Amino acid sequence: MPFLGQIIEADLSGVRNDIRSKTSWRAMRLAAVPKLLVRTLATIIGLASIVGVSIMGALSFAGYGAAKLLGRLAPIRNTYQFLSRTYDRFLNRLGEEVLRDPRDTPALRIMVSLTLTTVPIFLVQLALGKLRIMLAIAFYLSLCGLKFQRSVRMFSAKHMEAHRPLGYFSGKYDKFFGRYVEFFLGYFYGDLPELGRTVHVRLHHKENGGPDDTAASSGYDRTRPLHFFWYLSDNIWTALGFAPYAYFKARGDEKNRSRMFWGIARYFIYFGAVFIYDWRIGTVFVLVPLLSMNFIMAITSWVQHAFCDPEHPDDYFACTVTVFDEVNFMNEGYHLCHHDRSSLHWSELPAHQELIRDKMKESGSVVFRDLDFMELFSELTLLRRMDVLAQKLVPWEPMNHEQRLVLLAKRTKPARVVSA
Repeated sequence: MPFLGQIIEADLSGVRNDIRSKTSWRAMRLAAVPKLLVRTLATIIGLASIVGVSIMGALSFAGYGAAKLLGRLAPIRNTYQFLSRTYDRFLNRLGEEVLRDPRDTPALRIMVSLTLTTVPIFLVQLALGKLRIMLAIAFYLSLCGLKFQRSVRMFSAKHMEAHRPLGYFSGKYDKFFGRYVEFFLGYFYGDLPELGRTVHVRLHHKENGGPDDTAASSGYDRTRPLHFFWYLSDNIWTALGFAPYAYFKARGDEKNRSRMFWGIARYFIYFGAVFIYDWRIGTVFVLVPLLSMNFIMAITSWVQHAFCDPEHPDDYFACTVTVFDEVNFMNEGYHLCHHDRSSLHWSELPAHQELIRDKMKESGSVVFRDLDFMELFSELTLLRRMDVLAQKLVPWEPMNHEQRLVLLAKRTKPARVVSA
């Protein structure tokens, strides 16, 4: 905090404490109060975000464990596989009818799944009035899925929808559904309208994770959990739209500032309405998902540009990570390719990577195999197992283990001092 730094600096330099007038000191302290309050509030929200995501995560992984046990029973496993194949065939036919591009059927699947589970659970809870714990558990499981798979797929579906000027749906269906993921389903996750279409596309892709990006993580040591906690605490101002609003306002971007304002307003109307109806339902069904989304957004932004080249902080080729994992839903791991050509359909990203391989090599782009973004966060920041990351690193030229460790250490150090 700046005012503490000023006081300490004066003490260490031998300057007398009474050299300034009492009026001057009083003004300095008063000016520091709002910053202290904001930092305190952000810290409390950061801690609450950890609690919120822990609750949802515990249920998600418990559900995953139960599903694994049930999957060992042949009748249950065979029934599930039959129903899943039938469901996929139905969605493929539906996608041909309602989507602008049938290749987006994976996004349609998560939309339909959430519409048939999350939405009815929420409406039933509102109709019953009194908070029901079993409905809350079902609601969290419907949002996260098993092992957070639904959250990841929802995040990717919203991400790709943000880059569709006309949305996913075609013709008459677009008139009713429009941007269905961001402007309807997103409310249940605590994901504000315009964080995708406006903030992600008009801010993040403009700044490419650089120093002026409101979600930039390059100023932190990405191997330190405490630094992530400060980042998580500050991320709430992005999650609530305030930091992007200030960004657009400072640049005189009236169109996107206005969009951001109405996105914030719509979400807070929803937030307030549920809390007025019943604060217990509001806490469990609205506030906890918002806190959990803050954590998920922070993790994603933290790792996608975690390996910044301190010598070229504005080169997104050098500062954007690529990960290859077994699932890689909607090719989310091809993050650098997406930043290079965000207008490309997600199914075309692997082919695009082949076109830019030489530039990736020249820039020293960081690529990992057998990792997803959640695993990358765990190994990099929580467990700090750089040996594991060094093994999974895909170098552009022969490197021994020690050389890989040196490279990773260089790329994860803060580009500027972080004030806690």
